[in-house]
Amino acid sequence: MSTLLDKIKLPETLRELSAKQLEQIAAEIRRKIVEVTARTGGHVAASLGAVELAVSLHAVFDSPRDKIVWDVGHQAYAHKILTGRLERFGTLRQRGGLAGFPNAAESPHDIFTVGHASTSISQALGLVKARDLKGEKHSVVAVIGDGSLSGGLAFEGVNNVDGLKSNMIVVLNDNEMAISKNVGAISNYLTQVTTSEAYVDLRNRIEKLVKRVPRVGVSLFEAARRLKDRTKHIVVSFKVDVIFEELGFKYFGPVDGHNIPLLISTLHHAKEIQGPVLIHVITRKGKGYAPAEKEPTRFHGTGPFEIETGQPFNNGEQPTYTSVFGRAMAKLADEHPDLVAVTAAMIDGTGLEEFARKYPGRFFDVGIAEEHAVTFAGALARGGFRPVVAIYSTFLQRAYDEIIHDVCLQNLPVVFAVDRAGIVGEDGATHNGIFDLAYLRCLPNMTVLAPASAEELEAMFEYAVKQNGPVAIRYPRGEAGEKVESRKLNVDSRIVIIAVGSMVGPAVEAANMLGNARVLNARFVKPLDKKSILKETAGAGLIVTVEEGVLEGGFGSAVVELLSDEGVKVPVKRLGLPAKFIEHGKRDDILAAYGLSANGLRDTIRAFEPSFEHSGSKK
Repeated sequence: MSTLLDKIKLPETLRELSAKQLEQIAAEIRRKIVEVTARTGGHVAASLGAVELAVSLHAVFDSPRDKIVWDVGHQAYAHKILTGRLERFGTLRQRGGLAGFPNAAESPHDIFTVGHASTSISQALGLVKARDLKGEKHSVVAVIGDGSLSGGLAFEGVNNVDGLKSNMIVVLNDNEMAISKNVGAISNYLTQVTTSEAYVDLRNRIEKLVKRVPRVGVSLFEAARRLKDRTKHIVVSFKVDVIFEELGFKYFGPVDGHNIPLLISTLHHAKEIQGPVLIHVITRKGKGYAPAEKEPTRFHGTGPFEIETGQPFNNGEQPTYTSVFGRAMAKLADEHPDLVAVTAAMIDGTGLEEFARKYPGRFFDVGIAEEHAVTFAGALARGGFRPVVAIYSTFLQRAYDEIIHDVCLQNLPVVFAVDRAGIVGEDGATHNGIFDLAYLRCLPNMTVLAPASAEELEAMFEYAVKQNGPVAIRYPRGEAGEKVESRKLNVDSRIVIIAVGSMVGPAVEAANMLGNARVLNARFVKPLDKKSILKETAGAGLIVTVEEGVLEGGFGSAVVELLSDEGVKVPVKRLGLPAKFIEHGKRDDILAAYGLSANGLRDTIRAFEPSFEHSGSKK
């Protein structure tokens, strides 16, 4: 069925449409997002909440001449549809298709490739100064969520705005919820704005007044509704605009983020103002799709689901590494009263729901503030507790200096539960956790482990909470398999495969197919199990290392260093991922594409076999 979206040229024609037509466009976009993400999964709730905002931005600004910078990109699906990607939107998050986040290689309308929070204000400010230095006149708009505003980088950007005093617009999309419930002073302050007794009372009085007027026409009602929104600013300006104007912004809001005429009017006004402007927009996560409105946390990032009910399709009964970790944490907390948990706005994503419910006083969600999470955990350890920092591998990168300076240098017993290590799949390059083995194994005092099964993960956490220094346990997204018996496999073989973590299972399968290889499950990345490795490789003709991480500086490099130091002269083939930003797609497909499936390992080892035919182990 033909729609208005199909008939117009996007985004240019938006500036020629009536408010009613723009509202139709928003409704069509909303249906498209639900239809596609039901098949592909994705970040549904935030994108549904930002549809009218994206329509209004593109109806006012001339992208890509004007620069619209999206923070994180969870809310940018409508932006993608509006900027020439409607026909390809069905390929969202599929290998070779559209990325799930703004991607600079995909469209000139995506100014940056993004996926981490709190970056947009700094990026926009850099674009503003580049514009000013070149004498150009286009607009620059940063769109940031209230959750992202809790990140330290956002405040560093805001702190720089006042000193530069250039024209720029920041749109604060306040949907009252990040991935987990927002925490902290900023969240509380924004909540006070929309729930203050003075505002609610005045809003109700205006609504009653309008209802008393006989024969109220549409135009009068719309005018009254806009008056209501303007009075929001009058009532709460003594609270919010004081903060933002002290920081150098002219403040507008709160503004109804689903009212297209009001949004367009406000954005046009902001364009004409000299200096930085902040527009505070109130939106509803999941807007227009009842299941997502009811469960916005589940629909923050979801797999495929049934459109009618919103229920996820059954993807199997195997426990995931995340759920195994969550159960292990709750169990260990019963046994260790000094055990505490820290997360950076990822309660559900890291599996800490049960721990938080059972031990609320020992659970700390610090918001989108990874650097603070790590330093805070180090101080908890110094204070006599055993903190576990549950965090995705890609987000742990943001706190690298704090890991070094505030944990490893102090040699404090902080446990890092490094979830989503390796290839995460559909979220792509910004979320793949492929660098952690390389960046953690070089740190003094750090122990790094990688489990190959649910049983090993539980055992590693029991070990980690008893250590007197920092420990990182990295594990992949997805199902946690059963324990793999690897040492007895093909014990007389001259091919030794040393695998770690998620690659142990495929390595065992490959060894069985080869028939002349045996597998060592390394478990420890740092320090290496030197005794076992030297014992298992004695007499080997070929050593193969396998890891789900970058090869440069990773696990295989550590094995090569050990063998070199010990004078072992055996050919070594390192298998892993290249040091590049790897595309999005299904996790298994990507691993297979890089030779890390069982078949891929078998074929690579077979191709390498002739080169070690006459070699042996010498010291």
